[in-house]
Amino acid sequence: MAGNSSGSRAFREERAKRIEGRDPEVTIELVLRAVEQVPPGSVVSYGEIAELVGTSARRVGSIMSVHGGEVSWWRVTNRDGGLPEHLLPLARKQWAREEIEHGEKRCRIGRHRVDLGKLAADYAKAVDELSS
Repeated sequence: MAGNSSGSRAFREERAKRIEGRDPEVTIELVLRAVEQVPPGSVVSYGEIAELVGTSARRVGSIMSVHGGEVSWWRVTNRDGGLPEHLLPLARKQWAREEIEHGEKRCRIGRHRVDLGKLAADYAKAVDELSS
């Protein structure tokens, strides 16, 4: 039996609002702002973005699956440097262009992890600009 996608989306958004204490659209914007701060040649995990924004790694992954095309999505991977299989061909091209070492299935996140302190500072500035 197929689920009602708009009903499922509404359920997920309401759940996110309860858990995060804010409008889901705000969380989406915060995640995308955080990803925009990751410089070329650097990689960050879903969990690291989640910790910065105040949400879950799963929520970051969900947001990236829907809205990631608006940002440099190949710079956000799982903790092992992997991405969903269907994204790997384009991700490998982007990683090569940015000189991010990688294999067939994942990038070398340990060698290319973003400076988390600088990311946090840049993110704080970007979020501050939202309210200005």
